[in-house]
Amino acid sequence: MKPRWIDRGAALALMCCAATAVADNPYLPVEGNPHFQSALQGVKPAAVTVRGFQLQRHPVTNGEFLSFVKAYPEWRRDVVPPLFAGADYLGQWLAPAELGATAQPQQPVTRISWFAAEAYCEAEGARLPTWYEWELAAAASRTERDARADPAWRQALLDWYARPAGKDLRPVEQSATDVYGLFDLHDLVWEWVQDANSLMSSDEAQKFCGSGALSLQQKENFAVLMRVAMLSSLKPNDTTRSLGFRCAKDLPATGQ
Repeated sequence: MKPRWIDRGAALALMCCAATAVADNPYLPVEGNPHFQSALQGVKPAAVTVRGFQLQRHPVTNGEFLSFVKAYPEWRRDVVPPLFAGADYLGQWLAPAELGATAQPQQPVTRISWFAAEAYCEAEGARLPTWYEWELAAAASRTERDARADPAWRQALLDWYARPAGKDLRPVEQSATDVYGLFDLHDLVWEWVQDANSLMSSDEAQKFCGSGALSLQQKENFAVLMRVAMLSSLKPNDTTRSLGFRCAKDLPATGQ
């Protein structure tokens, strides 16, 4: 759902807020890979082409999303139709346009529906990343573009999954960056992707979560595929306390 037209005053306010958001949360280039081995390929992994793109440095924060809601009041929790956001949408905020003590400005915004996340990105002239884009970026460590074969990288991911989801969220950018300069792709919140509803069918997700997972050729990617199964289980208007998002853009066009 694209944001509706707003009056000139609100548009000017949004332009100011968007400029600040971009300055605080810039879009950083992520190098593409024409032969990326995606964990999504399952039993018979095949290389996919992922073009270079840009991804926001950290997940969108409460403060950044509050600016969006003030500029686009149709996305307030007391106004948005249930078709586009569930009953728990922004439920951690004190009021529809006020964060309160339980939602700090620099914490990642959660309890966000796919529709709301996509509308935010569109307001920035951006979009949600595709799964392959997100997976490629998230495969990086501090020193490697693809660290998925590193036992320490995989163990750190599993250790994070073992912690209670969405509790005691710390502010963004408190951990080390990866090789692209990105923060918090794994150790803070889960993140929406553009094609979340087409990653797996419900039958495939159940098979993955059960004994079928044993047949995966890329067993080292089991932790990554947990995200796929979770995203595939959600409807676009669902919200959870551990699910946020960040936006992506295509790389600027080069000369003719």
